[in-house]
Amino acid sequence: MATAGVAVPRRSPALRHGLATSALVLLVCALLAVVAGTAFTSAAHRLDAATARTFGTVTAADGDGAQLRWTPAGSAERTDTLELAGPAPPAGTRTEVAYDPAAPDRPLIPGAAVLAAADRSLGTLFLSAATALVVLTACGWQLASRRRAMTRVARTVPVRRVQVQTGLLTRSWLETDTVPRRFIPVHFDPVLVTLPSPTTVRLHGNPLDHRLVTVEINGHVLHPSGPVRAVEPRGRRTDNPAQPDESTRQRAALLAARSRQWRADLPMLVPAPVIALLWTYVDGGGLSTWLSATALLGALGLWLAALRGSDPSSHRTY
Repeated sequence: MATAGVAVPRRSPALRHGLATSALVLLVCALLAVVAGTAFTSAAHRLDAATARTFGTVTAADGDGAQLRWTPAGSAERTDTLELAGPAPPAGTRTEVAYDPAAPDRPLIPGAAVLAAADRSLGTLFLSAATALVVLTACGWQLASRRRAMTRVARTVPVRRVQVQTGLLTRSWLETDTVPRRFIPVHFDPVLVTLPSPTTVRLHGNPLDHRLVTVEINGHVLHPSGPVRAVEPRGRRTDNPAQPDESTRQRAALLAARSRQWRADLPMLVPAPVIALLWTYVDGGGLSTWLSATALLGALGLWLAALRGSDPSSHRTY
């Protein structure tokens, strides 16, 4: 049985990748917040100026537009065409009208497009802030809990490295060669590719007692990508060979490039445009809503893959 020696621990590349995907989500949130904030400010200025109230009558309806006949205070009767966010009310409908006394040519009625735009922009601001808060909280918890796990007493345990693919995501697990077995999910490191099966590694923590266990392999620190499991994870399993050959070592060298990790996570982008399309339909938005939702969901997909410890060494990345 091979034994992983003890060396000075090195920082895992998974940490850098996780920080990069977190920064990507925060960047998208910031851009969405700037765009939404600008749109909301513009709409708010128009709404704030509409201080006068009266009533008018819808004289014609055409899709998302309507013609309104109304009379501003101290002026003659007029007819204006309004853009609405949804279907126009039927002709003959009497409705309240809000307008700017200094610019009565831009009246507003319930359902006006500017009202929906302001509401949508405000929702985007709240969503961006909530998403950023979730990402920052998750990152803080990950860093704190993994640092705490690293301080636990180390022990040597024989393990086997396995890959398990579930849906679009492939993860690395270390299966303890003990009774009872435990499965430790770890963030990917190229050292896993050349790991003999079985081999002895250092575990910081007891997989029988602790939910999070940090692994050391030849000086490489592998942080847990989730809690220890007592049952084998479901999915398509692939085991490491008993001894690595030259081609395995070449693969490990290739996987050291950061681009490999990004390429492995690309499938997580596939659902983003589809979900964004449904989001746009429910929200009643347009192309800009779809693009914004696609960008945010895509960034979150990459971040979630990094959070759960995606493994780029599966055959699909070659």
